[in-house]
Amino acid sequence: MNLEIITPDTIIYKGEAELVQLPGIDGSFEILNNHAPLISALKQGKIKIKKSGKEEFFDINGGVIEVLENKVLILAE
Repeated sequence: MNLEIITPDTIIYKGEAELVQLPGIDGSFEILNNHAPLISALKQGKIKIKKSGKEEFFDINGGVIEVLENKVLILAE
């Protein structure tokens, strides 16, 4: 899936990902390829991105996620 993480200042990640784990307001959740459409609020925590067996982490202070047609857009603070 195609993933973009955008802050008010810059794009901190743009590329492919196999799995994205997020700190949702009601608890942690994961997005995989071909996930159903989704819009959700995020709380402070870490975003985990898994790609080719490697993991990357990004700290956020909250935000919003949109998932649509195998594209994931995260607007983070």
